[in-house]
Amino acid sequence: MTYDLIIIGGGPAGAAAAVYASRKKLQTLFITAEWGGQSVVSEKIFNWIGTTSLSGNELADNFKKHVLANAKSAENTNPTLEVKEGEKVTSIERQGELFLVKTESGQEFLNKTVLITSGSGRRKLMAKNADRLEHKGLTYCASCDGPLFEGQDVIVIGGGNAGFESAAQLLAYCKSVTLLHRSENFRADEITVEKVLKNPRMKAIKNLDILEVKGDKFVEGIVYKDKITGEQTELKVSGIFVEIGQIPNTDFIKDLVPLDSIGRIKINPLNQKTEVPGIWAAGDCTDVLYHQNNIAAGDAVRALEDIYLAIHAK
Repeated sequence: MTYDLIIIGGGPAGAAAAVYASRKKLQTLFITAEWGGQSVVSEKIFNWIGTTSLSGNELADNFKKHVLANAKSAENTNPTLEVKEGEKVTSIERQGELFLVKTESGQEFLNKTVLITSGSGRRKLMAKNADRLEHKGLTYCASCDGPLFEGQDVIVIGGGNAGFESAAQLLAYCKSVTLLHRSENFRADEITVEKVLKNPRMKAIKNLDILEVKGDKFVEGIVYKDKITGEQTELKVSGIFVEIGQIPNTDFIKDLVPLDSIGRIKINPLNQKTEVPGIWAAGDCTDVLYHQNNIAAGDAVRALEDIYLAIHAK
């Protein structure tokens, strides 16, 4: 059969789009390798609107329940949404006015439109014990976890806008924030650097390599080496926030849809359209300025509204 829409990805963007597609009675195929997106590893999430707090696993389970409640089943008398779990999309090809989506298991699906909500993964800190202490004081989301470190000394790793913006957020809660950067020059905007560094509880250290994260059950400190002198220094801190970039999950679409310099899908923020007619994208795989669960869900709803109009009203 030919679907009206195929949604790729099971995070907040994909789940929101799937629910809206079902309610609008679009013949939709939803494909996801896993549920939840990046937040699945978070012990507690405090900024998902409408819920005071929940774990990443609970959020992922809620996405799944909400999507499946609208999906094709024996109980559902409106089977316009079909779900394929545990499937990874490997490529999308244009076939005339349609698109052919291929998966890792060898399945192929024809459809009129595509919504890509494949998300991204955080670039990991490569240092001794970093993997062992992840989510035990070492985190990749200041807005998610910052309030947990109120009144404590913390570190931000990274010299781009994301690093400085995270530092600015953390200064609202933390006793002190130290930003560590591997190079001599920051990649962040000069005005942002100047403004953040004016805070008396903020300092930055440049030209270094991170060697080790210290701690038994939780983060207790970090060891770095000065690239110029070779001197090693240990800082005692309770939290480490890593902002060294994201890796978009866009390899499967790179030959069809234009990407920016770091592999994110270029979209029109008014409607989430890509530069390829018939393909929309939402969430962390796109080149929007901010990435959050709530933003991803909203962007996907915007995309879905435009997709519906493209199919039925244009």
